[in-house]
Amino acid sequence: MFQKYARVKIVFIFTALFFFATKAHSNSDDQKAFTLAKQNACLGCHAVDKKIVGPSFQSVAKKYQHDQNAPTFLKNKIAKGGSGSWGVVPMPANTKLSDADLSLMVGWILRGAPKQN
Repeated sequence: MFQKYARVKIVFIFTALFFFATKAHSNSDDQKAFTLAKQNACLGCHAVDKKIVGPSFQSVAKKYQHDQNAPTFLKNKIAKGGSGSWGVVPMPANTKLSDADLSLMVGWILRGAPKQN
């Protein structure tokens, strides 16, 4: 009985530590992703929670929430631009973003683009 309790306690502690470490890291990454979106004019056509010219980032997250290929697809869409996924208005390419920046932004978008304070 004691061993079972000890294992549960250890698992709980590691889970809590992982949660808090991930949360702190996530907030920093979210801020970086939001800053990248501002610097690269993404917020001229997209908002976190409402449609402007393009869909909201939250709508994108909802549409692709069960698609395992979404990160690759969205990185490609941001880098190369295009149209057809959300209508006829084309999205311009963002060719100057690095692969790391694209991954950071796509991760943030797929989490629903958490707002920054």
